[in-house]
Amino acid sequence: MDIKDIQNLIKFVAKSGATEVKLEMEDVKITIRTGSDKTETTILHQAPMGMAQMPAAPQAPVTPQSTEAPKADVGSQDESSKYIEIKSPIIGTFYRKPSPDKPVFVEVGGAVTPNTIVCMVEAMKLFNEIEAEVSGKIVKVLVEDGTPVEFGQPIFLVDPS
Repeated sequence: MDIKDIQNLIKFVAKSGATEVKLEMEDVKITIRTGSDKTETTILHQAPMGMAQMPAAPQAPVTPQSTEAPKADVGSQDESSKYIEIKSPIIGTFYRKPSPDKPVFVEVGGAVTPNTIVCMVEAMKLFNEIEAEVSGKIVKVLVEDGTPVEFGQPIFLVDPS
């Protein structure tokens, strides 16, 4: 587990509303506690047998950073304000297809209903189907297939009319 995985885990826990998460693997033990505007993370690395263990350096509290992506330019501001954004509910990798040999879930111009699956987001080896949650027509795909997405990042624009 590298530092980027740990940072993503911290962001995910902070946004999920959980107050404490403990993760133990072969060589790493992580505890993440959240509450009252601060996140505390403790990371312990176990030394291989025969080596003396050194205490892990205390981690500084993580301050949430803005994860808002720049708004897509779909003409004038008035024109783009009539569209509804479908946002990623989790951090992970965005996929437009259920598997490489299958067609995309939705095409630009395709109609969606609140229960229509529009994409998948993989987080920690789990593939999560993302539903549109709105009715309308897909106007634009804002994220490239196979790229990372943040919590709350717009991934599709939908025309509700």
